[in-house]
Amino acid sequence: MTRARRGVVVALVVWCVGAAALDGWGHREPEGPWDAIVVAGCRVMPDGAPSPALARRVDRAVALWRGGAAPVLVFTGGVGDHGPAEGEVAAAYARAAGVPDGAILVEAASTSTEENAAGAAELLSAQRVVVVTDTYHVFRARRVFARYFEEVDGVGSTPEPWPRVRGALREVVAVLAYGLMGRLR
Repeated sequence: MTRARRGVVVALVVWCVGAAALDGWGHREPEGPWDAIVVAGCRVMPDGAPSPALARRVDRAVALWRGGAAPVLVFTGGVGDHGPAEGEVAAAYARAAGVPDGAILVEAASTSTEENAAGAAELLSAQRVVVVTDTYHVFRARRVFARYFEEVDGVGSTPEPWPRVRGALREVVAVLAYGLMGRLR
């Protein structure tokens, strides 16, 4: 094997190990209680329904809320490829699951993890938050949110196998990019 090929193989192995590590990081249980639970925005389907990933995130957040982890749920996310806004769709899904309006705040303009964090910080006087997102995204989300809140933890919802692998591999690049831009705390 040539030196170049060995280098490519090593890089691919490191990339895959990094993806697996990021995914594993999201399989932790947060220790509360917290001031608020923030759900990172995610895609809305063409018919306006939450994507499977967004529904999973909301289900996980509602379970934490029901368990007394925090008194408030914050749903983030603006309009992506399809409307309405991700935060609005997530809030409606939570209401259908029995969460009262008084426990819901919505941020409906953000289009990135950074904007999710900044928008949630504008809505909340809270200092201790737990962020709910996909398992592979917890590491980065936690560090981005830590730039806006005093204490942050994260918890992941586990995607189906193929989206999980694809997302974890993409997340390695996102973590590197955010790190190089100084967006991680």
